[in-house]
Amino acid sequence: MEKSTAPEGVSKEKALDSEDAAEKTPATPLRCFTGALTSAIFSLLAYRLTISVATSFANKPITSENPIAVNISAAVRTLVQGMVALGTGVFGVAALGLALLGIQLLFKKDAASES
Repeated sequence: MEKSTAPEGVSKEKALDSEDAAEKTPATPLRCFTGALTSAIFSLLAYRLTISVATSFANKPITSENPIAVNISAAVRTLVQGMVALGTGVFGVAALGLALLGIQLLFKKDAASES
């Protein structure tokens, strides 16, 4: 029996048509720049969260005599700080990439209209 990946209540043909429409939607400079702005805002917010988490961890040292507890808490702090910093970097790179794509599309349209 064939499994359908379409949401419940949506026929398989309609789901495929919507996927084809999404693939055929052209990238425009406006869409690129709005996506870049959104991603840059998320990146800025994640950066502020990174600074806040780092400051919070620095102001609250680990107070335990147990070396295992100290090692585990240090590992958890490192993981939390790393995940927040990774999110900051991903959104920052996405913003940069979308902005560069928007610029590229602006110049491609100018070159196409001159021909």
